[in-house]
Amino acid sequence: MAGAKGLSLMSGGLDSQLAIRVLQNAGATVEAVCFSTPFFDITAAKTAADALGVKLHIIDFTDDEISLLENPPHGFGGAMNPCIDCHALMIKRAGELMTRLGYDFVATGEVQGQRPMSQNKQSMGIVEKCSGLKGRLIRPMSAKLLEPTIPELEGRIDREKLLDISGRGRERQIALAAEFGIVDYPSPAGGCKLTEEGFCRKLKDLKDHEGLGNRTLVELLLVGRRFRLPGGSSVILGRDKGENSRLKVEGRRLNSGNFNLVEAETPGPTALVPDVKSDADLEMARGIVRAWSRGGTGRDALKRYQIC
Repeated sequence: MAGAKGLSLMSGGLDSQLAIRVLQNAGATVEAVCFSTPFFDITAAKTAADALGVKLHIIDFTDDEISLLENPPHGFGGAMNPCIDCHALMIKRAGELMTRLGYDFVATGEVQGQRPMSQNKQSMGIVEKCSGLKGRLIRPMSAKLLEPTIPELEGRIDREKLLDISGRGRERQIALAAEFGIVDYPSPAGGCKLTEEGFCRKLKDLKDHEGLGNRTLVELLLVGRRFRLPGGSSVILGRDKGENSRLKVEGRRLNSGNFNLVEAETPGPTALVPDVKSDADLEMARGIVRAWSRGGTGRDALKRYQIC
């Protein structure tokens, strides 16, 4: 019987890379899939897929993530990270791609017990149920601790070559990396902006005021310093030439609405004011640009309005 063919979620971290190699060693043909949003960088996923020599499918996940931020069924983690629902929806989207391609399974690099909220046995069960992939979702790193999946029961993946890793230790993964020749992988440190305190302050401020309905404003959370002015207006202040250029492009593209672009008269930053609430706020935005311009003064007085 031919080996199974499937998609494995790829973050670029060590576990996601190992999951692919373990599945290949068990007789499966594997392609990788990653999810693009403003909240995490997919550069590591691209690099890892290239190093492993596997095809990488990139799925735009921004609208899905925004919908979860509005109302995550299983709540947030320590910050504004809807980890359980996010992971389940990613697997569901990968499952939809699996069906379109006529493949047999979706895999992840999850290790049972590695993360206390999203990778305990109960959470992993919730993810499988919500994803709609019961029997088709393989966790090769901990497969021997879990129920056999359909491809394993059919003999299209050799269960004996899957693993039984659990807990937060990394010794076995590091040893396996050496065995498989995997040398380039980041440290296990999140990587999701939704777990970062400073970013979440900006995200919560946007959600509470302008809302998350404008995708461009969500994407611009990665750009500049943020200020919330007394009249309710928001100011996005560029920190370098690249950010100033981005704000100019977006400001001119969005100028059909109540979007105002404030540019420095002397060398300095550009500011985008997405929704001007008053003339006084617009004048204060001009003052912020002047204060952060070369030779400007008064920054300390304006920092009281700074979010991050």
